[in-house]
Amino acid sequence: MNSILRRQGFLPFLVMLFLNAFVDLGHKIIIQNTVFKVYDGQTQIILMAIVNALILLPFILLFSPAGFLSDRFSKPKVMRISAWCAVILTLMITLCYYQGWYQIAFLMTLALAIQSAFYSPSKYGYIKELAGKERLAMANGMVQATTIIAILAGIFAFSVAFETYLDGHSITNEEMILKTIAPLGWALVLCSIAELFFAYRLPEIVKGDSTQSFDHRSYFNGTYLRRNIHAIHNQRIIWLSIIGLSIFWGVSQVALAAFPAFAKEVLQETNTIVIQGILACSGIGIIIGSLLAGRASHHSIELGLIPIGAIGIMITLSLIPQLQSFESLAITFVTFGIFGGLFIVPLNSLIQLHASDEHRATILAGNNWLQNLTMLSFLIMTVSFAVTGLKSIGLLYMIALIALVGSLYTIGLLSRPMIIYLIGLLFRSIYRVDVQNLQHLPKQGSVLLLGNHISWLDWAIVQLVSPRPIRFVMDRNYYQRWYLRWFLDFFRVIPIASGHSKTALQKTNEALKAGEIICLFPEGAISHSGQLSDFKRGFEKTVDGVDGTIIPFYLHGLWGSRFSRSAEKQYELGKSGWRRRLKVSFGEAMPITATADEVKRRVLDLSSLEST
Repeated sequence: MNSILRRQGFLPFLVMLFLNAFVDLGHKIIIQNTVFKVYDGQTQIILMAIVNALILLPFILLFSPAGFLSDRFSKPKVMRISAWCAVILTLMITLCYYQGWYQIAFLMTLALAIQSAFYSPSKYGYIKELAGKERLAMANGMVQATTIIAILAGIFAFSVAFETYLDGHSITNEEMILKTIAPLGWALVLCSIAELFFAYRLPEIVKGDSTQSFDHRSYFNGTYLRRNIHAIHNQRIIWLSIIGLSIFWGVSQVALAAFPAFAKEVLQETNTIVIQGILACSGIGIIIGSLLAGRASHHSIELGLIPIGAIGIMITLSLIPQLQSFESLAITFVTFGIFGGLFIVPLNSLIQLHASDEHRATILAGNNWLQNLTMLSFLIMTVSFAVTGLKSIGLLYMIALIALVGSLYTIGLLSRPMIIYLIGLLFRSIYRVDVQNLQHLPKQGSVLLLGNHISWLDWAIVQLVSPRPIRFVMDRNYYQRWYLRWFLDFFRVIPIASGHSKTALQKTNEALKAGEIICLFPEGAISHSGQLSDFKRGFEKTVDGVDGTIIPFYLHGLWGSRFSRSAEKQYELGKSGWRRRLKVSFGEAMPITATADEVKRRVLDLSSLEST
């Protein structure tokens, strides 16, 4: 992190991002709090939804021209012009406050959003230029954290200032509120001037205007947008990830629009500090959840977090309309944010992982467009239901129902990764599992995993350290036990029997041709001595026509455990303590046609790493 901050221009860039988000959020909070003070019920919900819609609309309608300017001109130049626009707009907003021009101030939310829409593509495009490809993930995380902190700071600062200026005043309409809080406009102006100052501290990574040739018409005739949508729709993992993110942020927009009316109608709360503070708790939760998701996904993207996050989102949303105390609501919103972080971090990572270098910018642009469009659609739906008389509590239950449907779909899609993750949590409480040379395991394509067989837990330990789901070949005697079969079928285990292995070998071959990872233990049985036995040659018959690799592995530390066949296992267990230390060592890829003897020698080489 310090290495990024020391890079020329990165700290001014972060400060500029903070100020930009702080200014945008400050005016939005002032307008929303004004609406909250003056209006009730359906009218309040509709106006809250319109404020949020005005912020989203420019990101949808100006998607192509904003992208064009970001590509055509140097990104610092675009951000400086945007900063100048912010200064002018905040001066106009301050004038509206002093004159009490509520309708114009309301529409200035749209003007600030237009400025942000042109600013956003350059901001995100500049990250890679400034931080470099090797630090891109860390830089993106710092930008995301800075933005969330700015939003939380803006909510707190402007809500407290808003209530402080109104304290002791008898307010009857919007004009009186704006005139009373008018000095807050100068805070917006000063922040925008500071933003302009830091914009001029940004280095020109790409000097002057780009000399690259651009097809102007593709940006403005819909070709650019269609190309982006086509790129993401053709990749199912990316498409489903974007749909999941879009629905989460859409549901969040409805909650932001409906909760203030719920607090006023049901809880009889009129203090905007309390209302905005509870909503800000979700942002705190997202930061916590994002950190937890990042820690859980140390070696790879942890898909099991996605359904867990979806279930948590559904439960917390269903609790909100039933709660009566602000303490319980604050805790619930924090919890909602935590589960939201667990949900969105893996989805964003999946998009980054599966987007090829040549299409990454196109896919990310299409992702932003679809998310904003979905959020706007949810807000339009909110307004429509409010017009028909649906109250805030009904809207909250409605989004809980949407979250229920989404969580059921997610569980159906990712039930195996979720159960694997939960089993992994259980094993990590008992064992400390280290992994060596995980980079040897291919991220995609056909893989035949071959290694030693030391205990009844070998399959679980191998799956625990693998970022990809694994299918195991297992002795039919274990598979046919009624209390295990349903579980093994769920994980698509391939049963094999001595003398009747033709069907199992054919299924293994088909799975490998489909690009899956298959793991089998060539010794054919759990070791009675802890030493490597002869490798049977059955696996050599599974690789005909397969374009893949063999990855050897060795399991260290399970011999002597209660799940091994060691005669001294109780003694060894007592010596090792409760959290037994295990290690899985992966070897370099071998040709798919490698023989049993060749694989055994490589696995034997890996066994010598136990002491390192």
